[in-house]
Amino acid sequence: MTKRITKSSEASRVVYSELEGYARRKVQEFIQAVLEEEVTEFLGRPKSKRSAPAVEGVRGYRNGYGKPRHLALSSGTIRLRRPRVRDCEEKFESQVLPLFKRRSAEVGQLLPELYLHGLAKGDFELALRGLLGEGAPLSASSIGRLKARWQVEYEAWKQQDLSELQLVYAWADGIYVKAGLEKEKAALLVLIGATVEGQKVLLACESGQRESKLSWAALLRDLKGRGLQVPRLTIADGHLGIWSALSELLPESQQQRCWNHKVLNVLDTLPKKEQPMAKQLLRGMAASPTQAECQKQRDAFVRRYQNRYPKATETLLRDWERMITFYAFPKEHWPHLRTSNVVESPFAAIRLRTDAAKRYKCVSNATAMIWKLLRVAEKSFRRLKGHDLLPEVFQGKPFVDGFPLKAKNKFEKAAA
Repeated sequence: MTKRITKSSEASRVVYSELEGYARRKVQEFIQAVLEEEVTEFLGRPKSKRSAPAVEGVRGYRNGYGKPRHLALSSGTIRLRRPRVRDCEEKFESQVLPLFKRRSAEVGQLLPELYLHGLAKGDFELALRGLLGEGAPLSASSIGRLKARWQVEYEAWKQQDLSELQLVYAWADGIYVKAGLEKEKAALLVLIGATVEGQKVLLACESGQRESKLSWAALLRDLKGRGLQVPRLTIADGHLGIWSALSELLPESQQQRCWNHKVLNVLDTLPKKEQPMAKQLLRGMAASPTQAECQKQRDAFVRRYQNRYPKATETLLRDWERMITFYAFPKEHWPHLRTSNVVESPFAAIRLRTDAAKRYKCVSNATAMIWKLLRVAEKSFRRLKGHDLLPEVFQGKPFVDGFPLKAKNKFEKAAA
């Protein structure tokens, strides 16, 4: 049975390959015919008809073909011959195949997509030639032009007006990239927001000095200057720079520390033999259904470890108020609010690509490249769970332990 399936699969691949080749040949024949028709229309007579030079209306003559050209399409590379004409008062220029045209618009869009999906220059060219054929028009200069264009796009993106965004949540984090000519890793400060419709949007991607307060403050000041509204809640890791900058520039935004970072920080203070149980306790703490239950489990953790490993309990209790802010927001949103995974998830793939290909010569190039990667990832960002509750959060409706706070009626007020 397995052999039959294998043979059937191989036969299907052969048939598909033959069909693809047939379709590509037909496309090539069609475009070549269009080129011939274009010359016929320009000269005013078909290829087989001859006219004397003195005849009125004769614009010129066919003059064979230029060198074979390769045009890269999304379905593969085809080979075309451009017709030539002579003795014309005006220059003939094909509208179907412009003089320097070597790839379609779709392939032009495909090039950055493939490059951005983590291929080094050599692999990038190899992959495209495998996809488009040996005639694919690729060169180091064409790849360089793509990167230069992304830099221009990045600079324009940083000037966009943000006043129309109705922001509910924001996630802040930093990634360290080792650029080729830099002695130390540069911190890229990233801010991703969630709108009232539940869509996640990239708000900032800027290089900074090791996530310092000055770097974060400069980023936030720029966003405010472009009209960014204050989010109801900002989620970030435990770095002091971001919290100092947020408290100074966005004091109205509530603050939530990432539980993933907190768990790692606590585990780092414990011996390896204690870490599995401690990790289980900390994860259970973060998943508690109420704030009171979370604090109850916190106290149990402290009693268990404070005598033998006081540093672990000190790390857990440090900045505790920022650990439990998410309880004041809808329960449906908690999976998004307890951690900074909204930023970390796309960065996981980016780290693989930036580590695999040592293509960065300076921080500015790395910033533009990673910005483009994030913009590509942005297209597949998932909508927030419970997005129907976001308008209520945006309007400031209070929640307790994940549920809306009910307003007291007049009898309850009187009794109180």
